[in-house]
Amino acid sequence: METTLHKPASKVRVQATASGPAVEVERRGAIGWIVLNRPDQINAINDDIRRGVPTALAELDGDPSVRVIVIRGAGERGFCAGADIKERRAAESSVQVRRRMQKSRWIEALDRTEKPVIAAIHGYCMGGGMELALACDVRFAAPDAVFALPETGLGLIPGGGGTQRLGSVVGPGRALDLLLTGDRMDAPQALAIGLVTRVAGSADALDDEVTALAERIAGKPPTATLFVKQAARAATQLDLRSGLDLELDLFAMLVPMHDVKEAALAFREKRVPCFTGE
Repeated sequence: METTLHKPASKVRVQATASGPAVEVERRGAIGWIVLNRPDQINAINDDIRRGVPTALAELDGDPSVRVIVIRGAGERGFCAGADIKERRAAESSVQVRRRMQKSRWIEALDRTEKPVIAAIHGYCMGGGMELALACDVRFAAPDAVFALPETGLGLIPGGGGTQRLGSVVGPGRALDLLLTGDRMDAPQALAIGLVTRVAGSADALDDEVTALAERIAGKPPTATLFVKQAARAATQLDLRSGLDLELDLFAMLVPMHDVKEAALAFREKRVPCFTGE
């Protein structure tokens, strides 16, 4: 049984704006929305986005009223087209490039985020935009979504975690195929290989369907939600025995909590549970 979160029915589609911050934060009930707000550039990644996304994640992750975070792109053209080529630096040495990128590593802020993060993907999701989506916990696509990591065709490789995360999502063989070819995938293809787990009924329905999913997750006991994310993510980083030990530790910590008792009591009393995270 899940908690029902009541809020006025509304669409969350973010309107394209010609001005304003490159990253916007919105709160709608228990859902925090992070909006990449450079629609004229298909939300291409610049320094403002690299700084803004980690700041927004930390803000929402630290807000007890927020239980789920959604990342999406403003405008009609796409989630994120990748790096902004207009920001290409003058000639740099390998040492300079590594120093600059080591200092940023902005996508890794998602690895430090405890709350579940959903990527709501429409239109172009390319290069660094796809790497951002890969770092999210759930990827929910519109039917018009297009995915690719085209860096090898530019004489580069993905530099935001794509080579490391893609294999754990779609398998190492398929990942290397996509990395070597830079081939584009549409939403049905992405769903078939597990790159995304859900596809909306239409592009216009994406935000409503993402909101419904986020509210379902937000209605769960919050500590259990945090712990199951922690355990599942550890599966890609720990050996099996260490992962099983962590799972057991987290399970044992949950058993005496109020929310476990509340779930059982609410089931017996045939009412909606009131979860507090305690």
